[in-house]
Amino acid sequence: MENKEYFVHESSYVDEPCDIGKGTKIWHFSHIMAHSKIGENCNIGQNVVISPEVVLGNCVKVQNNVSIYTGVVCEEDVFLGPSCVFTNVINPRSFIVRKEEFRRTIIRKGASIGANSTIVCGHEIGQYAFVGAGSVVTKDVPDYALVVGNPATIKYYVCECSEKMEFVENRFECPKCGKKYRIDEGKVEEVEK
Repeated sequence: MENKEYFVHESSYVDEPCDIGKGTKIWHFSHIMAHSKIGENCNIGQNVVISPEVVLGNCVKVQNNVSIYTGVVCEEDVFLGPSCVFTNVINPRSFIVRKEEFRRTIIRKGASIGANSTIVCGHEIGQYAFVGAGSVVTKDVPDYALVVGNPATIKYYVCECSEKMEFVENRFECPKCGKKYRIDEGKVEEVEK
């Protein structure tokens, strides 16, 4: 493990083999399990567990006390808030092995998962979506949607920069970043520049 291009705090464990990108930092008391893949310039907070075959894209930020279980894929620029929870089996029992039933959960580019939220396995969180703190996600979340509650429901849509979208005739131009969007039957798309 000499000449690494990433940082691992001395209190953390990194099992081999795994793939960790240049510039990534792994902080106190974390455990990176074998066969996981972490991109470049990620920040893995304190007391984080990353299970086998988890994939984190570049520039993912994982805050403290998060366990990311097999089946979870986070694309680049994802934010995982403190103590958020992922599952990977719908009907767990300690006395029944269900590894063949693991369900895939995908967090798309730029999405943010708020503190203490729970993501029930088998769902997709759309790009730049925002899951509010303490929410329980039980179904797919569309691109740019801000969801809150238990079960999480859409409250409104947010720009890539997190500003609330207020559509006029199905169009929105962000006053903060200038990006333009349109909405059609609940689907939000960025309008080409």
